[in-house]
Amino acid sequence: MTATDNLQVRPLEEIERCIVKRYKKHIWSKFLKAINDYKLISDGDRIAVAISGGKDSLLMAKMFQELKKYSNIDFELVFLAMDPGYRDDIRVKLEELCKYLNIPVEIFESGIFRITDEIARDNPCYMCARMRRGALYNKAEELGCNKLALGHHYDDVIETTMMNILCSGNFKTMLPKIKSSKSGEMQIIRPLYYIREEYIKRFVRYTGIEPLDCACTVTSKKAGNKRYEIKELISSLSENFDNVEKSIFKAAQNVKIDSVLGWEKDGVKHSFMEEFEDIND
Repeated sequence: MTATDNLQVRPLEEIERCIVKRYKKHIWSKFLKAINDYKLISDGDRIAVAISGGKDSLLMAKMFQELKKYSNIDFELVFLAMDPGYRDDIRVKLEELCKYLNIPVEIFESGIFRITDEIARDNPCYMCARMRRGALYNKAEELGCNKLALGHHYDDVIETTMMNILCSGNFKTMLPKIKSSKSGEMQIIRPLYYIREEYIKRFVRYTGIEPLDCACTVTSKKAGNKRYEIKELISSLSENFDNVEKSIFKAAQNVKIDSVLGWEKDGVKHSFMEEFEDIND
């Protein structure tokens, strides 16, 4: 392990303790609230916890381990990390991170970086994300898991909402729990749903751990992407609008169907004009 911001990495016991003590309000309690609000975990679950080596997934893995210690829910954990084509030094760093944090991870290879570089060189992120998720689905099912936990946090949710509005012309957000399109038995859960990214960054700085970056050889050559632009836009909006992040988040909870032009349900598109067609009939 190496230092972060000239801080020596803290002992494992202190890292685990700070999750439920030092960061109880902004991390641990938010984690528990998402699990309770959205019923993300049930007795008998076998949960595959996806680990990329980034700050979000490492924190999520440690919180699941803490939850396993204290929870009355009977569930099992499997920690999965996919190697999409890391350089040898990145692979070693991932292994060392998980070893130090006492995360018994199973690493499997997929070669996704090579594939995305061939078929989507100019804009690989969307294709890479889809292929990563598909590979994780398959491995989780192979290991008998019924849920796959992903490390998307509060800021990911609002950024996705804004990206869909501004770039795709639709109102669609990132849900805390969804059924896999590949298998009705598999659910995707996002237990970091209420946790702000800033507190995850604070956790990393305090503990001194040094998470992996994306490690993609294609995007590392680019100056940025739309998600970073959206992040900066939301940040700039917050200077002039109070609680703008909260408002974006809550907008997806307060959609007024009677006041929208159209919506889609189970693949079927609907229009506000249907009400007038019924009257005319």
